[in-house]
Amino acid sequence: MENFTLLSDFYEHTMANGYHLSELRDKVLYFDLFFRHVPDNGGFVIACGLQQAIEYIQNLHFSKDDISYLREKEVFSEEYLNSLKNFHFSGDVWAVPEGTTVFPGEPLLTVRAKAIEAQIIETLMLVCINHQSLIATKANRIVRAAQGRTVLEFGARRAHGAGAALFGSRAAYIAGCDATSNTMADRSFGIPAKGTMAHSWIQVFDDELTAFLTYCNIYPANPSLLVDTYNVLSSGVPNAIKAFKQTGTSEGSIRIDSGDIAYLSTKARWMLDEAGLNEVKILASNSLDENIIREIIAQGGMVDSFGVGERLITAMSDPVLGGVYKLVAVENDKGDIIPKIKVSENVSKITTPHFKKIFRLYGCDNMKAEADVICVYNETIENSKPLEIFDPDFTWKRKVLSNFFVKELLVPVLKDGNLVYKFPGVKDIRDYCRQEVDSLWDEVKRFENPHNYYVDLSLRLWDEKQKLLLSGR
Repeated sequence: MENFTLLSDFYEHTMANGYHLSELRDKVLYFDLFFRHVPDNGGFVIACGLQQAIEYIQNLHFSKDDISYLREKEVFSEEYLNSLKNFHFSGDVWAVPEGTTVFPGEPLLTVRAKAIEAQIIETLMLVCINHQSLIATKANRIVRAAQGRTVLEFGARRAHGAGAALFGSRAAYIAGCDATSNTMADRSFGIPAKGTMAHSWIQVFDDELTAFLTYCNIYPANPSLLVDTYNVLSSGVPNAIKAFKQTGTSEGSIRIDSGDIAYLSTKARWMLDEAGLNEVKILASNSLDENIIREIIAQGGMVDSFGVGERLITAMSDPVLGGVYKLVAVENDKGDIIPKIKVSENVSKITTPHFKKIFRLYGCDNMKAEADVICVYNETIENSKPLEIFDPDFTWKRKVLSNFFVKELLVPVLKDGNLVYKFPGVKDIRDYCRQEVDSLWDEVKRFENPHNYYVDLSLRLWDEKQKLLLSGR
């Protein structure tokens, strides 16, 4: 595993040096990683990227070259630089499992560690979780728009770098994409790799039919022919039909990569069916996203599967999750947890203080997620007792829940720097993600104006926050 210790904001090191010189190096801090807004004005986010974040944390160490570089900056004390020779993360981490549906203001991850350790990992945690959560959320929107049709992730060549291509494929598969064009993602994570041909394959040959016949003979099992190099309806589809018939291919597909997909796919479907090739599928690609896919389906397009690239792998319509990493508590010398708050003129930037846990409440009669409640770390919610929840911003909005059961979302991942959590494989995470999305009401999953899923604070936590806000005045 590559060492990413210096993949950090420079202020993390200036603060770490300051903690060291101020005798705060062993001060225990609590940080939450959370986001404030759902991309694309959607109803929820899918948490992703935890495994990579933890692997990077466990591998963090300062090499001689790292320390030499910091020394050359001439702003760090020798005492601090010498301490980095034996640096390792020895703190605790709690997190929601990958594939969990999450909402604004909820801790996706909580860190409890000595000041320097907690500070130095900030950027890396955000890099991993912001990116993969963003791509997983976008991919799930696209998968849901396809209404059960196959979705292939085709974005590697348009990703913002090699890491974004590889881990974007992982996030997209977890969120529901069926396969990827990325060969490395197949080797690294076992995500099925699929591929057809490029236009250059057809252009190399003297004619389109020969290109198709050659491909079908080399790959007789389910070949896929790209039919828009010259003209979809007058050339591509007729030549594909000839190639399928001459080679005895009854199961294959054609791919349309340009033009009016709804119109062309409908005409192509009719031509294939007239030729007796009812089992041949139609794959569409070309800068698709959830909105275009929904329109193709609404207009009667006869598409069996969608290859989605740049607008998925870059989350093009809203390309920032905006996750942040904020201090929420410190421990004093007696081990007492002292909550801390950040106050802002911008209300959305006011943090929720304290070391916390999250409970998700499910209806026993429908198994649907009804609300989340963020509590102080040592609070509990009992299944058997009615619970009044209230909107933390509009406190007159209240509801009494009964006949529900609870699940605690944050689970221990690292304890004293040691891994105490078994990471599931991507297929298991994918199955869990599907269950998580299915547990949400359809109103929360709407593409436009989704229902606001309630994330409430316990009365004790709300009181604590108000007290700190008032004292801050």
